[in-house]
Amino acid sequence: MRIDFHASAEPTLGVEWELALVDRRTRDLRNDAAHLFARAKARLPDPSRLHKELLKNTVEIVTGVCSDVGEAMADLRRTLEVVVPAGDELGLDLFGAGTHPFASWTVQQLTEGHRYEELINRTQWWGRQMLIWGVHVHVGMPERSRVMPVLSSLLNHFPHLQALSASSPIWAGVDTGYASNRALMFQQLPTAGLPFQFATWEEFEAFVGDQVVTGVIEELTEVRWDVRPAPHLGTLENRICDGVSTFADLAALVALMHCLVVDLDTRLAAGETLPTMPPWHVQENKWRAARYGLDAIVILDADSNERLVTDDLADLLERLVPVADRLGCSDELALVADIPSRGASYQRQRAVAERTGGDLVAVVDSVVRELRAGLG
Repeated sequence: MRIDFHASAEPTLGVEWELALVDRRTRDLRNDAAHLFARAKARLPDPSRLHKELLKNTVEIVTGVCSDVGEAMADLRRTLEVVVPAGDELGLDLFGAGTHPFASWTVQQLTEGHRYEELINRTQWWGRQMLIWGVHVHVGMPERSRVMPVLSSLLNHFPHLQALSASSPIWAGVDTGYASNRALMFQQLPTAGLPFQFATWEEFEAFVGDQVVTGVIEELTEVRWDVRPAPHLGTLENRICDGVSTFADLAALVALMHCLVVDLDTRLAAGETLPTMPPWHVQENKWRAARYGLDAIVILDADSNERLVTDDLADLLERLVPVADRLGCSDELALVADIPSRGASYQRQRAVAERTGGDLVAVVDSVVRELRAGLG
């Protein structure tokens, strides 16, 4: 099966930010995306910046094609400056985390559309459980033949991104013991989770062909890997990160993802053989980062060397400084180091729960405030 990749001459950037809708009084989820759309889209200079998602309790803010992190963040901010006031009129707040701490999946409503209906029809209980939100970052790739090797090598840094963004510790009123419950929830869908590691684009084409012939998917977008090619855009799409509540965290994570992809692609183009790890190491690292977050001891290489993820992150950030300088995101990349210092979202949420005697409404309040503070 031939899949054309519309290569991007420059390492362009695109961001998709999923946000839940919560009631201002109860702090529970509200299935009011349609009403929010009706108010916000009429006021947006570009209505395509606001997307619907699987459930009516969710909106997605997207950028256009951007040249750098600063441009992407400004694009998102302009949209939110319209969407947040529209939500105010409806008694709605935007909530940026990987999961909601106490909402019940049983009362959530499906967005109309054949694609969503088919997903739930096929996945049943697991599909209906998907009260999860994330951040997706697209980075333009100039050469189709380099996409799969870069994807495979990027998986070495999966636990760093997962740990930094982890924001889903509490599920259905219970602290799961995981930093990211979202990471393990989402992989229950049949085409989600870690990608296969293919050496060539042709191997990827053969895989997709098999998936279509056997009825696993009808179209390429139904491959919902944590990292996947987006051939129609000419990008590598990173879907590892949990939902994010602050502009600073989002800018930091977008910068890190942008730098990682560009660094790997540049090294590959220069003739370097990129480092990879066996799938069993990658799988274990995903679990460790989901479970322990920034306290995870992760596997570094095929020789099974291990290190605390934050120690390895410090060296990684130092190595990426020249890449960030070239991409114009040095300030944003420097923000990555602030996340372990002040606590990732999962740690901040747990701290609120502990301080308030387990008040999960207070947890939602804290996440909402973080997003609003960034708009001020």
